[in-house]
This record gives sequence, C-alpha cells and structure tokens, in this order.
Amino acid sequence: MDMQQMFAGRMSRLGTESAFEVLKKANELEAQGKEVVHLEIGQPDFATPDNIIEAAYRAMKNGCTGYTTTQGIPELRQAIAEYYAAERNVPASADEVVVVPGGKPIMFFTMLALVEPGDEVLYPDPGFPIYESCIRFAGGIPVPMPILQENGFKVDVEQMKRQVSEKTKLIILNSPGNPTGGVLDKADVEAIAQVVRTTNAMVMSDEIYDRLIFTDQKPFSIASIPDMKERTIILNGFSKTYAMTGWRLGYGIMNREMAEKVTLLMVNSNSCAANFTQVAAVEAIRGPQDSVEKMRLAYQERLEYLTGALNTIEGMECLMPGGSFYAFPSIEKLGVDDKEFADRLLTEGGVAALAGSAFGIYGKGHIRLSAANSMENLQRAVELLRAFVEKIRAEQK
Repeated sequence: MDMQQMFAGRMSRLGTESAFEVLKKANELEAQGKEVVHLEIGQPDFATPDNIIEAAYRAMKNGCTGYTTTQGIPELRQAIAEYYAAERNVPASADEVVVVPGGKPIMFFTMLALVEPGDEVLYPDPGFPIYESCIRFAGGIPVPMPILQENGFKVDVEQMKRQVSEKTKLIILNSPGNPTGGVLDKADVEAIAQVVRTTNAMVMSDEIYDRLIFTDQKPFSIASIPDMKERTIILNGFSKTYAMTGWRLGYGIMNREMAEKVTLLMVNSNSCAANFTQVAAVEAIRGPQDSVEKMRLAYQERLEYLTGALNTIEGMECLMPGGSFYAFPSIEKLGVDDKEFADRLLTEGGVAALAGSAFGIYGKGHIRLSAANSMENLQRAVELLRAFVEKIRAEQK
C-alpha cells in the first residue's frame, strides 16, 4: 500500500511550527554533548505560580477530574467575561466565552466555522505560522499583511486598504505580535477598524501576549469599539501570562452565534478542556497578580539588555519590542540567508534561534530570539552570537 496516495489532499495544506523542529534538533545536539543556549521556543522560564498549582491540586482532590461542559465551566467563563469587561472595556458575557485546550483551537475553529474555499483571509506576515496553515487547511486564500521593521512592526493601514476585497472573509490581528513584538496602539486599532467597516469580514484578534506590554499604552482590543464587538473573535489564554504552557488552556470571546458553532466544533473534537485546569484558571484570573507583573518586568529587563547588545554587533539591527518576550533583529546587512544563518548559529555557534522566514515571506532577513531565559543565558548567547557573526564576516573577506 502506498500511504502517500491514501492521505487526503487537505493534509498537504498543513504547515508546521518550526520552533518545535529547532528544539528537537537542539536537544539532539545536546544529547551528543554540545552546549546549546535555547532562544528558539516561546516557553516562559518561570514556574506556574503556587496559588494556581494549589488550586488545581485541591480541585483534583475534590473530584474535578471528569468530563465537564463543552463550552467551559460557568465559573471560568464568568471570570473571563468579567475580566475583559473591567480591564479591556469589552462588555462580554459568560455565554460569549468558549474555553478550549490551548489557543490554537480558536484559530482552527474560527477558520473551519467561517472560511470556505476561495475566501480570502488577511493575516500578519511575519506572524505566527499556524495562521497561514489554518487558512490553507480550510481552503481559504492567505493574503499576507506586511509587518515591517521600517513601520515599527505595525500593520500598514494604507496597504491593508489595498488588500481587502469583496472576497475578504476574515482579518487576523496580533498585538503584541509574535515574532516581532510589535504593539498596536489605540489609534492604530481605530484606523484598522475603519478599514474593516468597508468589508463584510470578521476579525480574529489574537491577544495572547496582552499582559506583556512594555509601553505606556494600555492594551486596546478592537472588540472594545462598540460596533466591532459583534464581528470580533478574541483569542487569549493562560500560557504566556501565567506560565501555564503545558496546562493547555485558552479561550475565545465572540458573539453568541459564533460561540455556538465553536462549541459544536469542540464537542466533535475535544469534548471539553480538563476540569481541574479550568478551576485553576479561575484562581489565576481572580487571585493575586503580582507574579504576572514580576514576569513582565523581568522580560522587559532582558529585552532591553538583549536589544542593546544586539545593536552593538556589526551587521545586526534590533528594535526594542513593545511587548511579548521576543526580539526580531535584522541580519540583512550580513548578506546571509536567514535560514542558513539560524541553522549554522545552532550547529556552529551553539545558540538555538528561528529564521525570520519561518514566520512568512516578510520575515526574511531576520531571526527570532526568545528572552524567556535567564539573564545569564542571554549574556552567554550574545557572546556566542557575536563570535559567530565575526566568523561569518571573516568568511566574507
């Protein structure tokens, strides 16, 4: 039997997330005895706060280990709705919240519920690679919105105006952005909303890094604009804010009709998110928030060091990100393909990083570095990176 002929054609449209591929290769090199500094994965290096772990433990001891409602336990959906109403000025209700295992299901379910073959979806490029993968899997046509360094890694609204069409079904926003760390301020979001109003499109607003902002601008959700709420799907979760990546817990906020369809997709795929993790998430939202601020300040300090140090390396340029925990330096002046640079940086330089082109065609000429690591390791990574760049420059002479 030729298995390649057995697979459905849709499988060829799925992409991947290169961070996990690089992590695998880095781990293999470490197993061979090579020292590697890991700056490839978006994995907080902090432990999940104790109060959240204790809440999960109590929940398990109290029997919260079985199935629960598909849409999410009422207490968590209410806590999420209240949080968004109070902190993001989005008047959400519990029945507009759907809890899912991680953030990616909201991406997939949004595409499957809305996008049909031939529909166009605008998405940020460079951006999280699963956006494009989900669009293609649903049969949609990906339309990349350039997110460029010369524009402060923000959406170019004039370019966006030229890209929307009568076929535009969905527009994806991500602020703070992965991999760039770009942040949209209130004026940016309002200008984008003006463009959206000229279309019949929905908006998926990925706000997973919204608690990791380093500017004076308070996070501003497009759903807080009154006429935009009904046409916006908010994607958020607990992985980045509370260092809960392995807990696999995310959520979407959307209009009731959309929530019904996403819940239907949930019951056909995952049944429900784990009960005890949802109980712990209630504690995360309603409990002390000092750990969140501690992590945010640590990431800011690390990124200020990292961007400053990278800008002292001849041939590299790096903007201080407005949020997230990523730096996205340009290596264009080095005259080396970013994929080759990232691969050699790992195998020869001992630093695991991601090629910018792994995040889209407009990421070419950059690399992504994660500051979710200790200051000591970041300093070591800069030393190794500096030596590797000197080696590259020597080869070019």
